[in-house]
Amino acid sequence: MTVIAILLVPLVAAVLCWIPPIGKRAAGPITLVASLALLVVGLRVVAQVLVLGKVVTAPGWLEVDAFGALILLLVAGVGLLACLYSIGYMPRMTHNPSVLHHYYGNFNLFIFSMVMVPVVVSPSVEWLAVEFTTLLSVLLVGFESNREALEAAWKYAILTLTGAAIALFGFLLLFWAMHKGGGLTYTWAGLAAVAAKMPPAITKTAFLMVLVGFGAKVGLVPLHTWLPDAHSQAPTPICALLSGVETTAVLYVILRLMPIVHPSLGGTTERWALVFGLLSVGVAAFLLIQVHDYKRLFAYSTVEHMGIVLTAAGLGGAAAHYGAMYQIIAHTATKSFCFFAAGAVLLVTGKRDIASVEGLMRRSPLTGSALLLGALAIAGAPPFVVFLGEFSILKAGIGERHYVAVGLLALFLVVAFFGILLHVNRMVLGRSSEKAHGLPVAEAEGEGVAIGASTEKTLFLPAAIPGACRLTLLLAAIPVIVLGVYVPHSVYELLSRAAAVMGGG
Repeated sequence: MTVIAILLVPLVAAVLCWIPPIGKRAAGPITLVASLALLVVGLRVVAQVLVLGKVVTAPGWLEVDAFGALILLLVAGVGLLACLYSIGYMPRMTHNPSVLHHYYGNFNLFIFSMVMVPVVVSPSVEWLAVEFTTLLSVLLVGFESNREALEAAWKYAILTLTGAAIALFGFLLLFWAMHKGGGLTYTWAGLAAVAAKMPPAITKTAFLMVLVGFGAKVGLVPLHTWLPDAHSQAPTPICALLSGVETTAVLYVILRLMPIVHPSLGGTTERWALVFGLLSVGVAAFLLIQVHDYKRLFAYSTVEHMGIVLTAAGLGGAAAHYGAMYQIIAHTATKSFCFFAAGAVLLVTGKRDIASVEGLMRRSPLTGSALLLGALAIAGAPPFVVFLGEFSILKAGIGERHYVAVGLLALFLVVAFFGILLHVNRMVLGRSSEKAHGLPVAEAEGEGVAIGASTEKTLFLPAAIPGACRLTLLLAAIPVIVLGVYVPHSVYELLSRAAAVMGGG
């Protein structure tokens, strides 16, 4: 029943938010309670998985193993943080607060689509779940209804739905390959049971179709062009969900498929993963250098990190698989924090262009500190959690003697590190060029109140960051810092078991 509750909680919350008398008054609190309930139920499922190995509610339909439990926990955790952040952020950034119940209704539906991905075990239903994540999030991407947001939503829908059609063809071929191999049950377990008997030609084509089709949804290069637009134009809490967990949930499907097709394809599976992974990391690393919008900066970083996880899968071996799982949790925790910090910058400055934001640490120490922490963490600086994930993957690659791949990955990571810090250092620590000539710029834009009229510098009292946003930043920073220096035994056990599932165990 716990798995059914996972699906019902966000659905019930969405219905309540859509009922005008209730939703217009209490959509935010309803969503917050539902998000907290979902996290509690998710933690219970994780605990059951650690004891039983798998939670089965409807055999062949609703089942959760360690890998699924990990994704479920990440969706529920970031969903709660995004909801809390929304309560403080959205009333300040929305021109028409009367439509916020629509936002929260769509928010809950989006959460429903993402928790559906790790709890279903039929690839055909999995495809539907992934497409629900697109259909139920596109309205959130275009929620602000300006030209840029609507264009990003349209581009997001067209490219990812095109990828969906390709992936659907791949799943149909996979179904055919299963029957050719003598299989009868179209589930992950049913496919694995006859994996060695499936025709290699059909299996290879099917996997390539799924990799390309869902790769568009994940944002793998060269199918990544929609991602920076959608992940930067959406409201900040939705950016955290899109970049933090939606891409990971879709990548989960590709990673589940890899051990199934491996007995038939052998090393071809890993080589494709390495090529797509390294290409994504490399292109994203150099794009990070020339980006001009700090939300797009973190969006391109998502392309990079999805490539890192896929590269780890391509390296093969238990150590690399564990590194991939650790990188998944590291990216989710850190990227969501980065977007929350970016939202605080937008609240304080009202600007999104990197060049127009300088001296942030002097304007707003909290915002400047959060942005700098997020940038250092997502760039892979020690002792934060992303550093451990990347180090584990590089170490595993050396152990598997993939020296060329490890060398390229290390080079791209260094480029990305300096690309991110180049921009953020200027924003946080750079000397502000604003001067007080008549009415200060910040006051004119509603950013704060200027004090003093010196032509040398102007001091600003930054616009107050809502308490809910401050609390979210504090809570989101905890796993980014703590998991970089200490991994609780239960987390280690969950990651190890998830890595074993990824390896076909």
